[in-house]
Amino acid sequence: QVHLVESGGGLVQAGGSLRLSCAASGSILSIDDMGWYRQTPGKQREWVATITAHGMTNYADFVRGRISIVRDDVKKTVILQIDSLKHDDTAVYYCNADFVDLRRRRLNDWGQGTQVTVSS
Repeated sequence: QVHLVESGGGLVQAGGSLRLSCAASGSILSIDDMGWYRQTPGKQREWVATITAHGMTNYADFVRGRISIVRDDVKKTVILQIDSLKHDDTAVYYCNADFVDLRRRRLNDWGQGTQVTVSS
């Protein structure tokens, strides 16, 4: 079984920065793409950023230039740094990852989410 646990959310003033962390644990052989999504009440979950196993990154247009995503494969973590936060960034942020488990099954898993609230 595989688990993703996010941390680092909270209340931040507009213009501030936040660092979200996601740690993977469990029966993991390897981790492929890792990414972040976000969701606000009444809206669909939207993609924010992805980092591949080779370290290639991609960002949604609405956050490009304000965020960076990095991963540490030894610690099995992925970090999302968000700068110049806007009120519209208020959302629950979810970590997502593609895995190969010890039984060599390809899996996809979500974290439980971490709330980010940006005050204006």
